[in-house]
Amino acid sequence: MVQKAFGLACKSFRERQGMSQEKYALSIGMDRTYYASVESGKRNISLQNIKKIADGFGITMASLFEESEKYLNDQRRE
Repeated sequence: MVQKAFGLACKSFRERQGMSQEKYALSIGMDRTYYASVESGKRNISLQNIKKIADGFGITMASLFEESEKYLNDQRRE
């Protein structure tokens, strides 16, 4: 599922930065529970929020989607 793959990519980038979900969500002006639902793949989010997440990581949306694609391909192999 694409939402799950996107969430795993977000989690990966966040963990690389050594931030908790709460700290990261606050840093980008997003509610922690909303962000947690993104990482868990339970939320189909808007492009505006995808941009906000990518900007918070200091990456392009394309980079975030590329990482998501890796997780999506892994899911297909299972």
